[in-house]
Amino acid sequence: MRIFKYKFSLHLVFLMSFGCLVVLASCETNQYKDLDVQQNLISDIDKLSQNIAFFEKKVEGNGDEKAIQEAFKSARLDYKKIEWAVEYFTPNPARFINGPALDELEVAENTAIPPSGFQVIEEIIFPHYSVENKTDLIREVKVLGGNIKQVKQHLEAITISDAHIMDACKLEINRILALGITGFDSPIALHSIPEAIVSLHSLKGLLSKFKNANPDSNQLEKEINSLIDKAIKYCDANANFVTFDRAEFILKFLNPLSHKLVAFQKINKIKNSDRNSIVKQDAKSIFDKNAFNVDGFIPSEEYAFTTEKAALGKKLFYENAFSNTNSRNCSSCHNPDKAFTDGLQYNESLNGVNLRRNTPMLTYASLQNAQFWDMRQLDLEKQSLDVIQNKDEMHGNVSNALKKIGKDKEYQELFKKAFPKSSKIEEWQVQNALASYIRSLNTFDSKFDSYMRGESNRFSVEEKLGFNLFAGKAKCATCHFIPLFNGTVPPSFQKTEQEVIGTPADKNGKKISSDLGRYLQNQMPQLKNAFKTPSLRNVAITAPYMHNGVFSSLEEVVDFYNKGGGVGLGLVIDNQTLPSDKLELNDKEIKALVAFMKTLTDKAYQ
Repeated sequence: MRIFKYKFSLHLVFLMSFGCLVVLASCETNQYKDLDVQQNLISDIDKLSQNIAFFEKKVEGNGDEKAIQEAFKSARLDYKKIEWAVEYFTPNPARFINGPALDELEVAENTAIPPSGFQVIEEIIFPHYSVENKTDLIREVKVLGGNIKQVKQHLEAITISDAHIMDACKLEINRILALGITGFDSPIALHSIPEAIVSLHSLKGLLSKFKNANPDSNQLEKEINSLIDKAIKYCDANANFVTFDRAEFILKFLNPLSHKLVAFQKINKIKNSDRNSIVKQDAKSIFDKNAFNVDGFIPSEEYAFTTEKAALGKKLFYENAFSNTNSRNCSSCHNPDKAFTDGLQYNESLNGVNLRRNTPMLTYASLQNAQFWDMRQLDLEKQSLDVIQNKDEMHGNVSNALKKIGKDKEYQELFKKAFPKSSKIEEWQVQNALASYIRSLNTFDSKFDSYMRGESNRFSVEEKLGFNLFAGKAKCATCHFIPLFNGTVPPSFQKTEQEVIGTPADKNGKKISSDLGRYLQNQMPQLKNAFKTPSLRNVAITAPYMHNGVFSSLEEVVDFYNKGGGVGLGLVIDNQTLPSDKLELNDKEIKALVAFMKTLTDKAYQ
């Protein structure tokens, strides 16, 4: 188990969060009149600070292992009471309060900020605590207490509006779903279900602060609180992390809560928060067919999606003029019949030799802020230009291609429809049109989607078990986040993660792949052999798998993870981010996990 040792600057956390808070404090004009929410919030923060101080005394007093672990659990439960507000109003310091125990990488600045907070402390004291780590533990607890004090100062200074509260409540439901009950927040202690109880309870009563005489609103408020009570009772009766039925919990409680919160907002005419939201704020649940904003990751407003741009992009996708040999187009490597992959371990370069990496899938590629396995481009517009200019892939020139296709009357008409305000065809339009076509490929119509939306109950016992394993014991959902199943982190979906899993060079697993991944772009030791976490949607038809196509079946992939990744195979990988502990999945569970992943296949490929 890795223990992080460092000196951390609280001043840095303060600076990171200040700009965000200024925006949040000023962006709403409909100010919340009743100060009870803010006062209660500050009171709860004070209680948390007291509990952290008690925890520190337990550590300093050489308390026994169980006493220290219980004091930790109590403190994090207190944090869960205020999580909805801390994560919403102070997201940057929140990362250092309950974020993962991994360095926070500022790749553009070539800077790594060591982790801190509850999850770092959890690694020190679970599953067992050694007094040898006492100095490290005391330091971590002090840093945690300092960060909480900084958050208190921020929350005392801002104005909390109706829109803020509604938005924060909806995000908290999604946080419980994607990060809470999956074990992301409590990867070792596995205290996720009791913590979900506290997170849910914290939402109770918030809606009563919206004073009105609308009987429909009052009735809906009662229904929401009743649903929360039932959800809490369910968690209390099923607190075991491994056996907890996440599918049932989401369908019976979390999704209905999301629906009712949106209805409550509409009845009370509470406006949406003025923030760039990847999940549409009027989406009834995170599983809605159109829940995600297709423009969530565009470079700027002029790149906004239109069906006309997508239609042009589709034609350009099959255009050979972008290749210097006039013999290759986007579909040469991204076959629409294979979810825009090619079924090969490696495709061929223009010179007839293997390309360096397996062809990534394009469906759902727009719902992330990093493209390519090594994440070297941030958006789809830059991605398309990168491929066109790459000497091994197309070795083309957009300007030269436009001289040819610009004379074509069909193209002229399509460009005019796609960019009606432009008097001429420009290179950026080609990039934007291709990106728009890719943005049109997110259908969200798999068997899993229909099941989660309540449109169909055609989910077998085995498939349901597979989902519960995916989001529980197998810990897949702690990297492939629900519902996108990629590395874009919920509930705000602002950042896409990379992982170091120790992918072997070949199936015998004797050595790690020689491809250094993201490290080739950014020389940071944490990024050696790091690759973007891809989406698992349509994964059943996109074999072979991994950046080097080393595994030909989902069973092989699950077996690799079941053994603990590269380190579990016996490879020496100092920076592996994947836990190296064996998952202890049996044959039945492996079969169920694969069966579930097959439910992520879109209708077009079934």
